[in-house]
Formats: sequence, C-alpha cells, structure tokens
Amino acid sequence: MAKACVRLSIWPVSTASTFQIAIPALLLAGGAAGFAGGLFGIGGGFVVVPALMFLLPLLGVVPEEIAHVAVGTSLASIIFTSLRSTQSHALRGAVDFDLLRGWAIWVVLGTAIGTLVAGMISSRQLALIFGVGVIGFAIYFLLPARKGAPLFAGLPTGLPRAGIASALGAFSTLLGIGGGTVTTVTMTICGQPIHRAIGTAAGMGAVIALPSTIGFMIIGFGAQGVGWGSLGYVNLPAATALIATSVLFAPYGVAAAHHLPAAILRAFFGVYLAVIGLVMITRF
Repeated sequence: MAKACVRLSIWPVSTASTFQIAIPALLLAGGAAGFAGGLFGIGGGFVVVPALMFLLPLLGVVPEEIAHVAVGTSLASIIFTSLRSTQSHALRGAVDFDLLRGWAIWVVLGTAIGTLVAGMISSRQLALIFGVGVIGFAIYFLLPARKGAPLFAGLPTGLPRAGIASALGAFSTLLGIGGGTVTTVTMTICGQPIHRAIGTAAGMGAVIALPSTIGFMIIGFGAQGVGWGSLGYVNLPAATALIATSVLFAPYGVAAAHHLPAAILRAFFGVYLAVIGLVMITRF
C-alpha cells in the first residue's frame, strides 16, 4: 500500500513537468504545420512528424514505438488542418471537388495498404522511410520550377488514376503526411493552375488522414509504451495541442500562398525538408 501511495504521488508531478515542456512545443509545431499546410497545400506532416519524434518521449513513448506514434498522431492532426485549409481555399474557388470525389476510393484503398505495411515494420524502418521520402520531396522543391507547356494534357483516368491515387494513399500513410505535395505535382504537370492544385491538395489531406488515423488506432491497439493518453498509435493529448493551433494558422498560410513569391517559398521549404530528412535518417 505504501508503494502504491508513493507512485500515485510522484506520477502526476512528473507528468505535469514534462507536459509543461511538451505542450507549448506542440502548440508551436501545430501553428507551423497549419501555416505550412495552407501555404503549400500539405497536411503539415513534414513539420509535425519530426517535432513529435523529439517530443513524444516526454509523454512516455518508448523508442521502439516512437515513429509509429509520431506518424499516427500526425495523421490525426492533419484531418483538421486539411479541412481548415480546404475551407479557406474553397472560398477563393481553388478546390477541384470533382477530382477529390473521383480519386477518393482509390486513395482510401492505398491508405489501407500503407497502414498494413506500417504494422509490419519497425520504428527504425518507418523513420528511414520518412527520411528518404522527405529528401525526395526536398529535391523537388529545390529544383527550378518547370516552365513551358505541361507534360500531360489532362489528369489521368482509368487504371493510371487508380494506380497513382492508391500509391499516393499508401506512401502518404507511411510518412504521416496528407499527400499534398504529390497531389500538387500531379496536377501541375497535367496542366492545372498552381493555386488550384494547392487548394485541391489540401482537401486530399483529409481524404488520406481520416482512414489512416483509424488504421493506426487499430494496428496499435494493445501496444505497450505508446505513452499516456494514446489510443493505439495516436496520442490524443499531442494531437489536441497540434490541432488547436494548426487550424488557427492555416488561413494565414492560404493567404500567403496567394501573395508571396513562389520561388522563394520553394527554396526555403526545400532546405527545411533536406535538413529534416537527414536528421531522421541519422538520428532515429
């Protein structure tokens, strides 16, 4: 009984002290993710996942589970960030809802595949996949924007659409992102205006994140060492902190996307992604 009393008295103090560090940092990361989500049409996972990898140990997540909880929690926050960004872009007429409806079923199929793969690999392997994927996107943003006629006359249909959409869902689920970058690239090389591509990409984030979040809750059910307040591989306190500020800053990112020079934004974001990718590969 004495031992139990000691544990009960110490645990809240320890938790409170770590929360005092983790929650403000998560609020800051959420604001940055929301701004980036509105700016680039992404869900903010490129900002959130690295932040969570460093902060989740403060919430009791063990190293063996940290990447899975980071990805699952990131996906949960993306649902709300993407919906807020989509709403802001839609007010400017920059969302192709027909494309979202046409791609949704294949994207959801891809998220199921990505979730199954995530459940079969280690935290280290998941961190490596994230790092390599992020560096790939960094290269895209650092290369000069392509000018001239688009590579394709229109968006893919039939089997090509099913394949691209499914791959988009699977890859985005493994990285804990909303798939905005891939969606933006696909639409722009098919001749769609950049602002419409970004707005539609924001909507794609919610299509990917909702089923993926449910999937990470399921595959993490009963897992040990996932931290206080976790439902499967989704840490609810962390997700709540991220969402609280991401939805506030997403509209500012949308406004910036329609006013700031694209070349400068691409360069800064590309450098950020390159650094994050290298850190994820070498640190985790």
